[in-house]
Amino acid sequence: MPVMHFRVRLPDSTELNCYSPSLVIKDFLTPGTRYPMADFMSRSREALNIASERVRAKYGYACSSAMDQLAELEAHAQRFANLPDAQVEVLGFEE
Repeated sequence: MPVMHFRVRLPDSTELNCYSPSLVIKDFLTPGTRYPMADFMSRSREALNIASERVRAKYGYACSSAMDQLAELEAHAQRFANLPDAQVEVLGFEE
């Protein structure tokens, strides 16, 4: 499976290099776009779950790295839960 990394900037200007075991992330996020935190997390959850299931279909087990990435994003999102205007900018993809 093709691995994809996607780079994002959090509301505090922290940049993260994130992992997806599938190119499906490209169907959910667009480089140069800012997403409200809730929308970004919804898109990330769906994409990373699909990616993990693709690994399961191919290898017989879910992708723990995709789930670890999602857990990391969830933890970061919690830091901004009290900021209703928090946005995440997608900086780009690396294949």
